[in-house]
Amino acid sequence: MQQKTIETKISIFRFDELSEEYKNLVNKAKEQCENAYAPYSNFRVGAAVLLENGEIVGGSNQENAAYPSGLCAERTAMFYANSQFPTTPVKALAIAAWTNGKFLAEPASPCGACRQVMLETESRFKDFPVLLYGTEAVYMAEKAKDLLPLCFVKESLGRV
Repeated sequence: MQQKTIETKISIFRFDELSEEYKNLVNKAKEQCENAYAPYSNFRVGAAVLLENGEIVGGSNQENAAYPSGLCAERTAMFYANSQFPTTPVKALAIAAWTNGKFLAEPASPCGACRQVMLETESRFKDFPVLLYGTEAVYMAEKAKDLLPLCFVKESLGRV
């Protein structure tokens, strides 16, 4: 038997330690929580995508009584960015979440489906950092791939 060790490095910041560019991006993600439609879970998530052209595109989670029919904030923002700016790389992504009127102390982590969409966007263009906001800490992964070790990418299809 063999074993493989996979390490992921996540940097942890206080909000005030972030660059002005990242503070602005996190604030946009926080604002997007206001636009969430979350009447069932009351778990509001906002995402903001900073594109290389300076545009910031936001998204929020949109629930549905038939739960699988909703869409996460991350995918809402990523899909909008990719549809409106199909040739513009993502520079960074920020995610924030709140429940019961308060932002979470520790950051919420994106679901697997959202991580897969982030990976696809990285494979189209280039790696980008992902910032996860919490009132006590902001986690930053250097690239989306760090959030999904042993990921399934185009090379996994064996056709590339």
